[in-house]
Amino acid sequence: MFTPNEALRQLQEGNARFSLGLRSVNSLATEERRRALAEFGQNPFAMVLSCADSRVPSELVFDCGLGDLFVVRVAGNVVAPSLIGSLEFAAENFETPLCLVMGHTSCGAIQASYDYVKSSTLPDSQNVKMIVQSISPSVRDVMVKNQDASKDDLIDIITDSNVSHSVQELINQSEVLRRRIAAGKLAIVGAKYCLHNGTVEFYDQGSASDAARQALENPVSTLTNGGLSLSSRPT
Repeated sequence: MFTPNEALRQLQEGNARFSLGLRSVNSLATEERRRALAEFGQNPFAMVLSCADSRVPSELVFDCGLGDLFVVRVAGNVVAPSLIGSLEFAAENFETPLCLVMGHTSCGAIQASYDYVKSSTLPDSQNVKMIVQSISPSVRDVMVKNQDASKDDLIDIITDSNVSHSVQELINQSEVLRRRIAAGKLAIVGAKYCLHNGTVEFYDQGSASDAARQALENPVSTLTNGGLSLSSRPT
């Protein structure tokens, strides 16, 4: 069984291989591996909440194989009760030690949310509207704090902010995940995948752990959007 840090290292090393165009033998979907998983069950070392974009398949991005990742995908990597329940299921039943919340560059859901805030025009679909409205608070917050930024820079910052917001929502809305974080059995980490070069930028996980402990110690408090920080970007 991996620790949270060991699981994170596995993802980092897997993405390094992927970005170089390499593929591990262990990630190949062999008949033997498929049969073993069917017979003995799964034991994923990481959960991934990511966007449904077809260009961001987590198993490929992290050079993983059958049974390695418990993946939940939704446009804009937003948080909803059914998604939280899915992650809680993996955390409790498989004791999966890491949850990665991953956004990506050029995200259509982020762009749609930005357009909505700029024009106040919502999509016709009620269901798409719910996704856009889930992201729009991050859009407004970023636009207020970065009034002189270009549109491209705003979209990039909003993507980061939306990941941070989703991490915080998982902590706010799930006592199961909070308790596992506080016990050192789970880490929730934010990340962003770059479509152009295949690399994943990982954010700081310490602030998520602190937020979970704070919520457990003071359950009536409301965590602010500033409760989670992003790590410094590499230059």
